[in-house]
Amino acid sequence: MTRALAMISGGLDSILAAKLIKEQGIEVIGICFKSYFFNEESAKKMAKQIDIPLKVVDFSKEHFQIVREPKFGYGKNMNPCIDCHSLMMNYSGKLLEELEAEFIITGEVLNQRPMSQNRSALDIVKKHSGFSDKILRPLCAKNLLPTAMELNGLVNREELLDIAGRGRKVQMELAEKWGIKEYPSPAGGCKLTEPNYSKRLKELLDHVTEPTYRDLELLRYGRHFRISPNAKIISTRTKEEGEEITKYLDEKDLVFSVSNFNGSTIIVIGNPKAEDIEFAAKVAGRYSKGREKDILKVNYGYFNREKDNFIESVPATEEEINKFIVQ
Repeated sequence: MTRALAMISGGLDSILAAKLIKEQGIEVIGICFKSYFFNEESAKKMAKQIDIPLKVVDFSKEHFQIVREPKFGYGKNMNPCIDCHSLMMNYSGKLLEELEAEFIITGEVLNQRPMSQNRSALDIVKKHSGFSDKILRPLCAKNLLPTAMELNGLVNREELLDIAGRGRKVQMELAEKWGIKEYPSPAGGCKLTEPNYSKRLKELLDHVTEPTYRDLELLRYGRHFRISPNAKIISTRTKEEGEEITKYLDEKDLVFSVSNFNGSTIIVIGNPKAEDIEFAAKVAGRYSKGREKDILKVNYGYFNREKDNFIESVPATEEEINKFIVQ
């Protein structure tokens, strides 16, 4: 039986492309990639809905290098989509022999994304993958030149599609036809496409030469304030964020809270000076229910220890917040 590897992003298009090929009697194995900026959880759910196995590839370190220095630049935010897709296809191509598969399936749709899925971008991705003769895009195949897989009869071109543009009607009709009921929004799960996360990441790379896994995970939470080259403040937005962020804190991090008032969890990361600690207390006041008070008592201490230090502080002003906030 012919076998294909389907690149499964976790979105609807990639799973529809896999299903379309599976409907031709071809065995399909899903390939999902995880990095510091996206994971495999959605892909697992999607693969289960069409009953295909899923292999997860962790390419975090290599992916991070192209995030820092993409050959083909960024999209709207810090997302190097062309470089990223090329890298994924290269990994998938290298798995063809190991998994005894003949070709690779992707869910790309011509002109769905103006920068990364126009005809030129699709050609660049294909060329730089290193496996250009092994790549099939079933959802928009009829808008493209026939591939070797179609010409040699491995795949029936007549049963492929000619979807183009940003509309989702055809995809949603196919999902209903095949009983695919749960799928995420087209925005996807990549943090690099999120404006605020991208601002934080860019700011981090401006100050830290070699960010750690912890540094990158902390970008997911709260508001960030750069108060000095060696220290920054994180202010959580919700109770849930305050609980989640503790997974990434250690005994060198300072934690602040306002006496007698509920509010945001305030954390100082790095090596703060006295004036940095004083400003963190002002931020704690600003994001507490005592923000209208003239003076607040702010307790602080190292994570997982008693907050046995305190500062009497006024809440930060709007001008001060805007001066230091990253987002």
